Amino acid sequence: MNVKFKNQSMSDKIFIIIVYVLLIMLLVVIAYPLIYIVSASFSDPQAVISGKVFLFPVDPTLRGYAAVFKNTKIVTGFLNSIFYTVVGTVLNIVMTVLCAYPLSRKEFTARNGLAVIFVFTMYFSGGLVPNYILVNKLGLINTPWAMIIPTAMSTYNMIICRTYMQNSIPDELYEAGQLDGCTPWKYLVKVVIPLCKPIIAVLVLYYGVAKWNSYFDAMLYLKKDALQPLTIVMREILIQNKVDFTMISDVKAASELQGLTQLLKYSTIVVASVPVLVIYPFVQKYFVKGVMIGAVKG
Repeated sequence: MNVKFKNQSMSDKIFIIIVYVLLIMLLVVIAYPLIYIVSASFSDPQAVISGKVFLFPVDPTLRGYAAVFKNTKIVTGFLNSIFYTVVGTVLNIVMTVLCAYPLSRKEFTARNGLAVIFVFTMYFSGGLVPNYILVNKLGLINTPWAMIIPTAMSTYNMIICRTYMQNSIPDELYEAGQLDGCTPWKYLVKVVIPLCKPIIAVLVLYYGVAKWNSYFDAMLYLKKDALQPLTIVMREILIQNKVDFTMISDVKAASELQGLTQLLKYSTIVVASVPVLVIYPFVQKYFVKGVMIGAVKG
């Protein structure tokens, strides 16, 4: 790298230096808030509210995380979010694959017409009020399924999956399967799905993150506290500044209340981010390949 840099012209060297400086500045702008949140979540409450926390934890403590797990609303919201994310993502993947596969087959003569109908829904919808009326008529209000069934499939993700199947799975495999007596369902399960692991991994990340961060549907369809996801609880803590201190047994003074409130905010953010951070390394190796193959052509 150094040899290549030395062989560059002066203008190219200046350009490379400027690019690296900008990238380092961008890294600092992005990384510092994340580092600060993690450091603040492990710091003493009084150090947080007095502004002593800059980069590393001050007087490290786990009181913030203890407060998080003592708050029943946070624990319930966390468990609800896990349920909505896992069940919802599984349903999303099943619906997406079952829709994308027939639309990828050339012998399915109606595929272009159906694809146009699906694409139409990306640009035009009934609107918020008709959607609410539909969910209400289906009896999904104040049920966990209100967070799962109305968003069972994304047209955009289905198109990516369909394009991946068209460009990555040769038609000769289907013809060979037919000669061996392979039924369409068996071909889908035994051939198509194993070959679609990269795009399925990408879609799991897309759907999973969307489900985990979803809060607007919960605001519309869920009124019971026992069904609220973690995002709604976080909204109450971070934006509306609502903290149920009756759930926290070690709070005694007003000053400590304020400090623990701040600590609870940072700790909740870290706890809410952990599942996505844990999942991402497992799908990262498929991410670039799946997105590029599924989105470039089509």
